[in-house]
Amino acid sequence: MERIVDLRSDTTTRPSPGMRAAMAEAVVGDDVFDDDPTVHALQARAASLLGKADALFMPSGTMSNVVAIKVQTTPGDEVLLDSNAHSMLYEAGNAASVANVITRQFRSTGGVPSVDDIAAMVHKETLHSPRTALILLENSHNRAGGAVIPLEVHRAIHRLADQVGMAVHLDGARLFNAATSLGISAALLAECADTVTFCLSKGLGCPVGSVLCGTVAFIARARRVRKMLGGGMRQAGILAAAGLYALDHNILRLAVDHEHAQRLAAALSGADGLTVETESPATNMVYIRTCAPAEVIVGRLRQRYGVRLIAMGSHVLRAVTHLDVDAAGVDHAATSIRAVCPEQYTA
Repeated sequence: MERIVDLRSDTTTRPSPGMRAAMAEAVVGDDVFDDDPTVHALQARAASLLGKADALFMPSGTMSNVVAIKVQTTPGDEVLLDSNAHSMLYEAGNAASVANVITRQFRSTGGVPSVDDIAAMVHKETLHSPRTALILLENSHNRAGGAVIPLEVHRAIHRLADQVGMAVHLDGARLFNAATSLGISAALLAECADTVTFCLSKGLGCPVGSVLCGTVAFIARARRVRKMLGGGMRQAGILAAAGLYALDHNILRLAVDHEHAQRLAAALSGADGLTVETESPATNMVYIRTCAPAEVIVGRLRQRYGVRLIAMGSHVLRAVTHLDVDAAGVDHAATSIRAVCPEQYTA
């Protein structure tokens, strides 16, 4: 094994020396008492960056999303979301178990929803029908290969939501990747949503954390729901300091991760035993369809070459580029995948 190249997710990054120093030097208080100055600084910075009135530091994007759903709905309401949304597939059914809402799913094309399809799904509350209270959008879109929803689609959905009295929540776990790909500010995307969250622990390189943004009244209610779910933290300024460092140093460099994803996709194009599903990655993800079983390939790559991917289906691999993988690591991963994928293993 020559080296370890971990492409399972952009959550596997380690804090840089500069980030660790910022964490070590952080001035802290007790965030449950709302007196941690570094948490306050992060929340103010995040709200300003996204053009929102207020923000709340959260332990995870999953908690951010369910808090946003719970605050903006009442039990029995309906929430619309993509059939392959992270909140639909990977958040343990919390919309039902925590927020007590019904979820209805729409299908997108390449991660981009149809405004007309969404409009046709909206329910008005009647004696028999639930109220469609919220639509949840994901940008960038994980299961669509890191695809990006264009700004004009966001704007059209927001106009529709205003017309029918429905709120919009943007799961922007990788919001800054989407904005970087589109060449616009993240605030322009956030402008099209009532509430928005972004993860610090993905492409921005922090060890943990997410920030939920919205109105002052929304954040006040979200703080109580966060406490209800066990998300109140004490000297959280140590973690918030990492977030402030990331916002200062790690947004502009996301374009490098996108270039590395494109480099990996190009290096795998035409290889035996696989098909690159995301031939021109918009952000930092490459999905690869394999002839041999994906789990077997994952094991062989790890054992033989120190390359770590995850299986996203029986014959689908995902590779995610991030700040801990350089161009040489991408090239090593590509060479290793090309070597392993043609081998016709059986499960």
